Amino acid sequence: MLPQIGLIKPMSKDEPTLWQIDVSHFSEKARWALAWKGVEHRRRSPTPGAHMAVALWLTRGARYTFPVLRLDGRNIGDSTAIVAALEERFPEPPLYPVDTAERRRALELEDYFDEELGPAIRQLAWYELGQDRERFEALMRQTAPAPLARFAGPTAAYARLYTKLRFRASDAAEAERSQAKVLAALDRLEAELGDGEYLVGERFSVADLTAASLFYPLVRPPEGPIAADEEGAKGFEAFREPLRERRGLAWVAEMFRRHRKPAQAAAAA
Repeated sequence: MLPQIGLIKPMSKDEPTLWQIDVSHFSEKARWALAWKGVEHRRRSPTPGAHMAVALWLTRGARYTFPVLRLDGRNIGDSTAIVAALEERFPEPPLYPVDTAERRRALELEDYFDEELGPAIRQLAWYELGQDRERFEALMRQTAPAPLARFAGPTAAYARLYTKLRFRASDAAEAERSQAKVLAALDRLEAELGDGEYLVGERFSVADLTAASLFYPLVRPPEGPIAADEEGAKGFEAFREPLRERRGLAWVAEMFRRHRKPAQAAAAA
């Protein structure tokens, strides 16, 4: 049974603020952790690309990527560090297993999916979007900040250039390597699950949250950042189609259904 989670009023007058990118799976990991903990917070979504300068400013040069969480006067970069800080500040309901061996295993799996799946599925998604201008523009209309969404064509052109430079999104050979890594991560997910409901022990943990968050672009659950009925780029859909019946993707959808509050539940800014 799910814990009864209410919104936690932070003790600090400095309300938590998540600096994020709406479609980012690493931002989704942070949003999910905040929702799981019931932490009321604001969200800020600067223009992608410009967000790197914001991240550098917020973290005093330590990080140039989002998400960044402002919590109790600190700016915390990196989704893994954000989860750790939330676990310390708001220990209930927990994301880290109590058992030492299980906690170590959960953190190992978090690291694996962060490093092996996260960058690969991002590169592949942007590569395929770069080959499908119509879908790219549709995504910009849906997810870009309001002033940019009204100009989907120029915004998509800017995004294509940015992702080409930032994520090698025009590199077909890199996309092939990314496909292989995503499939390897899916195999690993299913092997780790075995016949169980969760990756570690008998309850939801940081390992499950991380794997489900980072696989969301391949599953597009209703509770995720992108509408479930939105079609992806043609190449990404072709990659996705033969995987639809895989147990691992059904598990991702189930984790979102069971454990993910709607993305819009927190205050936005």
